[in-house]
Amino acid sequence: MSVATEAAQIRDLFEQIEEIEEVALTLHEDDVRRHKLAGVVARALRQAPPIRPVVAGELLDLTEKTVKAWAREGVLAISSQEPRMLLDAERLHEVLHLVSDLRRAGKSRGLLDEVHRRLSDLALLDRTDLAASLEQMHRGEGRVVRTG
Repeated sequence: MSVATEAAQIRDLFEQIEEIEEVALTLHEDDVRRHKLAGVVARALRQAPPIRPVVAGELLDLTEKTVKAWAREGVLAISSQEPRMLLDAERLHEVLHLVSDLRRAGKSRGLLDEVHRRLSDLALLDRTDLAASLEQMHRGEGRVVRTG
C-alpha cells in the first residue's frame, strides 16, 4: 500500500475519532454517555493497525528521520521493531493532538521537548494519588509543609 493511501486511511480514522471526542466533550463529565464514547475511542485506537514511521511523518508533517528519533526518545510508542519499526496508533493520535495545538499556538521549533514535557504532565495528571491530593487541596484540607 502506498504511503499516501495509508496516510489517508489513518487520517480518516483519526478524523472519525476526533468527531466522537468532540461530541463527548459536549456532555457533562459525569454523564455515562461521555464515558461510553471515550470507551469507543479507546477501542478504535487499540484496534488500529501499527503505523509506519513514514506514514506518521506524513500525518505529523515531519520527516521520517524525525519521527524515528521521536520514537527512540519515547515520545512515540514503538509497537514493533522487527522486521521494521511500527508505531502505536493510540500514542500517535495523542502526539498529533499536541503537535497541532503547539503549531496553532505558533510553536514550530523545539517540538520534541515541548511534546515530551506535555506528555509527562499528562502522565502526572493521570495518577490517582495526585488527583486525590489536588481534590484535597481544592477543598482546603491538609496542612502547609515548609521545608528548610
